[in-house]
Amino acid sequence: MPASLTSPSPRLNPWRLGGLGWKEFGQRLWQASQKDEILGRAAQLAYYFLLALFPALLFLTAVLGLFPLDRVMPELMTYLRTVLPSDALSLLQRYLDNVVSGSGGDVLSLGLLGALWASSSGVTAIMEALNVVYGAEESRPYWKVRVIATLLTIGLAGFIIISMTLILYGARIGEWITDMVGLGWLFLLAWNLLQWPVAVLLMLLALAIIYFVCPNVEHDWRWVTPGSVCAVALWVGVSLGFKVYVDQFGNYNAAYGSIAGVIILMLWLYLTGVVILLGGEINAQIEHAASALRKSRLRSPKSEPLLAG
Repeated sequence: MPASLTSPSPRLNPWRLGGLGWKEFGQRLWQASQKDEILGRAAQLAYYFLLALFPALLFLTAVLGLFPLDRVMPELMTYLRTVLPSDALSLLQRYLDNVVSGSGGDVLSLGLLGALWASSSGVTAIMEALNVVYGAEESRPYWKVRVIATLLTIGLAGFIIISMTLILYGARIGEWITDMVGLGWLFLLAWNLLQWPVAVLLMLLALAIIYFVCPNVEHDWRWVTPGSVCAVALWVGVSLGFKVYVDQFGNYNAAYGSIAGVIILMLWLYLTGVVILLGGEINAQIEHAASALRKSRLRSPKSEPLLAG
């Protein structure tokens, strides 16, 4: 059975940090992050992410090879250039160039199996790490963990595909809807403005699902939103900052030579793992504090609500 946290009152607001002040919350977050060894566990996640990345790219390339979308990869590389350092991007581009000629049904089936297995292993690593973050024991049977991980992998792949479609073809989709339905230029303008917020919302939803499903605890959906928002914001900031550092100041080619792209990609995946676990730690600390507050109120029913609204 999943571990059950004491359910916080519906009147409690998860954005009030469970009744903690900012200083106390920061201290608890720092101490819990060290205790749970999120930096070391992020390295484990980076390893699994790297194992999952290339089978997933192989599968994606095979899928795209079945459709007349010749300009998808160049456009995708253009957008990835905004968050990935040039060495890591060139590594991915070389890999995609090598496999794009083999796109087809056989590659698709092999890529699907490899991507599902490797990616689900990455999700199981996230599940284990978030169990540590929440202080929960894994009581679910192995087959159930694997089924959940596989379903999450498929669902997250769907979110990625939808987000990529909105980013790469959002303007053209808006034009098609406008011509088909007969809407005016105002709808087209609104569509072009909203496609990016929608892509960000999909990222938020994907992370919220991870935080809600992966740890072996029972909690309400709204208690995973603070960590999801913080993780998305941190990931964007960290990715952009890391790109600027590598492109302008880092000289990894001098130290690592031809494998500099692999090292940079691993570092980026490592930072991504740190952000994911930090978001889970934020959720766990807020929820634990709110649960403790709930217990204290049950012992003292006359206490005033502090976190409503």
